[in-house]
Amino acid sequence: MKNTLWALPVLGFLIFAGCNSEKKKPDTNSTTTQVQEDKEVGSVPDKWIDNRVGKAKARLSSTAAGKVVWQAMEAHGGLKRWFSNGALSMRFNYQPLDDKPVRDSYQTIDVWRNRAKHTSVEDSTARFGWTGEKAWVKAKDSTAFAYDTKFWALTPLYLMGHPFILDGEGVNLDLLSQAQYQGKTNDVVKVTFDAGTGDAPDDYYILHFDAESHLITAVRYIVSYPEYFKDGGHNPEKFMEVEKLVNVEGILLPSGFKTHWTKDGLPGEYITKIDISEMHFDATLPEDYFEIPEDAKSL
Repeated sequence: MKNTLWALPVLGFLIFAGCNSEKKKPDTNSTTTQVQEDKEVGSVPDKWIDNRVGKAKARLSSTAAGKVVWQAMEAHGGLKRWFSNGALSMRFNYQPLDDKPVRDSYQTIDVWRNRAKHTSVEDSTARFGWTGEKAWVKAKDSTAFAYDTKFWALTPLYLMGHPFILDGEGVNLDLLSQAQYQGKTNDVVKVTFDAGTGDAPDDYYILHFDAESHLITAVRYIVSYPEYFKDGGHNPEKFMEVEKLVNVEGILLPSGFKTHWTKDGLPGEYITKIDISEMHFDATLPEDYFEIPEDAKSL
């Protein structure tokens, strides 16, 4: 997925997120440098948040697809609260149903600047992260994380942070025809990215929102991360069914997903179980929390 976005990117997927120091999905605004002067990660001045939220509302309100996304942001607790609450912490347990490795970590994500720090559930000394410019890992041996940690650093945010991660520039929204899902009418928005936005600008998402409540119900996406697809292309489309939404300090977030291959626009073969737990926000992290630790390896 992407890494220094305005707020999201493409699934690290598109997510799934790559993490290099090039232009990321979408780029954070010019207040980033100023914010870094503060003593705590969560101490973002209200006027900066208001400015960013105001720009996002104006941009999104200018198109039919953007209006659907803005309604969803409001229904999920509001973009201002999303940024005001501080860094998001959680346990994200990604469990493929085949022989691929489980990705289970405690993680804290700076949603304002798109930075991340992960700690292995099995070994608290094994960690990896993304500073906003560099990926790093600190582990006793190379077997601690049997997956691409650079790619995965922000991927969980790209998977579960909709609709809030769509507030930045470089994000293109198209309103598709409404669809029936689980007996209800859904508004459907396709998300694509400008060239040069993030590490996998060819990624896309197709987001389903309940037409009445405006809450997210499903996420469809492809992975086109170049390190996985060196000759171009992408994997088949996946369909994530959103599990129960939970209220985390005023923000509604998914407690998990059931991921399938997409078949005729609906869930097909069930391939991955994702559990998201222990979610909370923290506005009191030290300024250097997301920096590369001593003895860590830069990627």
